[in-house]
Amino acid sequence: MRVCVALTFAMLAAGCNRQAPPAASIGRYMLGEPYAMGGVWSYPQEDFGLEESGIAAVLPRGRSGQRTVNGEVYDPDRLIGAHRTLQLPAILTVWNLENGREVRIRVNDRGPSQPGRIVGLSLRTAQLLGIPANAAAQVRIRVETGPSRALAAGLPSPERPAIALAAAPRPTVETEALPPLPGTREAARRAVPGRMAAQSLAEAAPKLPPDPLPETVTTRQAMPGRLMIEAGVFFRRDLAQRQAARLAGLSPRVEPVGGGRQPQFRVVAGPYPNLAAADRAVSAILQAGLPEIRLRVE
Repeated sequence: MRVCVALTFAMLAAGCNRQAPPAASIGRYMLGEPYAMGGVWSYPQEDFGLEESGIAAVLPRGRSGQRTVNGEVYDPDRLIGAHRTLQLPAILTVWNLENGREVRIRVNDRGPSQPGRIVGLSLRTAQLLGIPANAAAQVRIRVETGPSRALAAGLPSPERPAIALAAAPRPTVETEALPPLPGTREAARRAVPGRMAAQSLAEAAPKLPPDPLPETVTTRQAMPGRLMIEAGVFFRRDLAQRQAARLAGLSPRVEPVGGGRQPQFRVVAGPYPNLAAADRAVSAILQAGLPEIRLRVE
């Protein structure tokens, strides 16, 4: 009998010492303030039409159960990622330009920390895209506008507090049902106001994307490009030329971009034969005191 009692207490003690599962996600919609990471300043802003090509980094595994910047539970085995400036969370399509694989991810954190990278990918995302751990790849990212707007509208946001509106008093209205006119179909014509209102609200409410996202991999054509560095875009050619003069050692050039009545001018350098050479050029530009640079794939 004493042995049974002792075993019972031991089992209860083991149950008490067992760690509780991670708390439910308390994710929120946010932008955040400007911040510095890896020697580069970033300025978060909403962009539901972003589409750009660059280099993706594979994020370290970290510790599962930690919180991301917007309060969601971090899980490296899900299709999630990090972006420096996009609204959080957002849904991105990531296309690996080197092998053609494409997946959708949920961006819910800031990063990557290394300059010259446009998106950080979880280990599971990198695995599905065919990118080895601790590696990088040429990618093209595109914000999924509909799902991303649904997240913006459907999640609580400390930066966009709800405004309480006092309802105006509504007098009592007496109604009376009238018989249908001769020759009409009562069942087809009679409407139920409450049901129609509920249906309209359901159709108008944004549909949140699933979380976690399904592991759906599609295959497109592989389209690797040239590695170029963009060191600024200006509305005046002389300002662009002045910027290029500060980077004389990298042989930059000034190119017109856009069109219309007020063209712009960008300062670019490259192409570079490989990512290592491009990273060295990025480091040289940062040391010259020019933090706002982009490593692009064109």
